[in-house]
Amino acid sequence: MKLRLARQSLSNAVVVVAVEGELDLFTAPFLRDEIRDAIRDDGPTLVLDLGELSFMDSSGLSVLIEAWRLATSEGGGVCLASPQPPVARILRTTGLDRRIKVYPDVDTAILQHPE
Repeated sequence: MKLRLARQSLSNAVVVVAVEGELDLFTAPFLRDEIRDAIRDDGPTLVLDLGELSFMDSSGLSVLIEAWRLATSEGGGVCLASPQPPVARILRTTGLDRRIKVYPDVDTAILQHPE
């Protein structure tokens, strides 16, 4: 599988979802389902750890936007942590980094989140 996901629910009601591998048309549905499950089971405040995400296309961007919309509609929010240069470039180019906060690491994201 080109994508690996791991979820950790923290005591301060923040859920960290680590995303590893490639996020594209074929793998995006797995992340979409994981995010929906995380919000349903653990709450709407998410940190997406992108430190091991090596590739993301428009399908991945769509999942991030959907995650933000779902979490904010439930009273929470989404932020991104540790994007690698290729992913960070896509976030900047599309302007998504102005809608969804991006932090340099997971610890900072947890401390600064929720928005």
